[in-house]
Amino acid sequence: MPVAVYVLGLSVFALGTSEFMLSGLLPPIADDMDVTIPQAGLLISAFAIGMVIGAPLLAVATLRLPRRTTLIALITLFGLGQVAGALAPSYGLLFASRVVSALACAGFWAVGAAVAIAMVPTDARARAMAVMIGGLSIANVLGVPAGAFLGEHLGWRSAFWSVGAASAVALVGILALIPRIPLPAERPTLRRELRIYRDRQVWLSIGVTALAAGGVFCAFSYLSPLLTDVAGLDSAWVPWILGLFGVGALVGTTIGGRVADAHLFGVLIWGITASTVFLAALALLAPVPVAVVALAFLLGVSAFFTAPALNARMFNVAGAAPTLAGATTTAAFNLGNTGGPWLGGTVIDAGAGFAATAWAGAAMTVAALALVAVALRLHRRTPPTPTRVIASSATATSADPSPCPDRAPAP
Repeated sequence: MPVAVYVLGLSVFALGTSEFMLSGLLPPIADDMDVTIPQAGLLISAFAIGMVIGAPLLAVATLRLPRRTTLIALITLFGLGQVAGALAPSYGLLFASRVVSALACAGFWAVGAAVAIAMVPTDARARAMAVMIGGLSIANVLGVPAGAFLGEHLGWRSAFWSVGAASAVALVGILALIPRIPLPAERPTLRRELRIYRDRQVWLSIGVTALAAGGVFCAFSYLSPLLTDVAGLDSAWVPWILGLFGVGALVGTTIGGRVADAHLFGVLIWGITASTVFLAALALLAPVPVAVVALAFLLGVSAFFTAPALNARMFNVAGAAPTLAGATTTAAFNLGNTGGPWLGGTVIDAGAGFAATAWAGAAMTVAALALVAVALRLHRRTPPTPTRVIASSATATSADPSPCPDRAPAP
């Protein structure tokens, strides 16, 4: 595996840390910016909105640009977004910095996947994507708790400075180790790829992904105040419990990635059902510290257990449009990351309390299960033409535009 692929994994570590670290920084940000915790939670939604908009747009907009140059520009823009967030004097400017950072993040994902695939043989593409996407899992295990730790001891702005520094390291690695990737001789046709949106199964896949992700993040986004205000734990515990969620995510990704190809709908049904049960238990047992700690781990497992199947499902039903298939999945995940925190904030503003965010999340996952049932019924009645699962959102932008690996990498 080329060292450059690990550089992309390091870059994704910085991207993922920035995306998820606010779950442990909401109380200090709210205090410093003189806003409510639900308003601070909208900063999570701001990043997700940027990803929703940026993923499909930048996947298309960067097709004709040199890959290495695009990566350099995007990681630089992302790092500057972190600096702007660290220096932001007001909530509005902090919000804007999150949107800009998210746009750069979405573009980097699309282009970085193409570069990773182009640097390795066809039979190593899945492993290359696993290395790159592994940076996201490590961000949940190490980056997010570290951000919460820094926020607790050095102020929330220090977490932004740290991600900015990690982005600078990634930039140096890209400059030194990422080779020039030639553009494909035959570019994908946008009009042809847009036809995927005529398929009901594509829209069902988008709905399932958004609701399943949103249900978990409806509660996870407000886990920090739930731990301190409801469970009665000291704030020093927050980074460790967020890290425990990340460990669960790593475990879930590993297991789900190994069984999703053979039992895709089974993984979806059992994984989303487990998330529903854990969210309901979190709502009921929120005042019990031991239960909340255990459920944080289990939610990480169940949420990321389903993620490989959610990705593979989209590529199965939209395999004819590799440029937009992965970008659509990214957008769908971030629709959930937008809607979940928004719904949780609405519940809190209504006076229902932090524990009620878990009930709201459970309602979203129940809706996701209903859509899975509809998709399964349609699948059995009119099974799609078999397609090979594509490793990334940008496979067609690589040197070989053909659909790739037989197994989908864990996201």
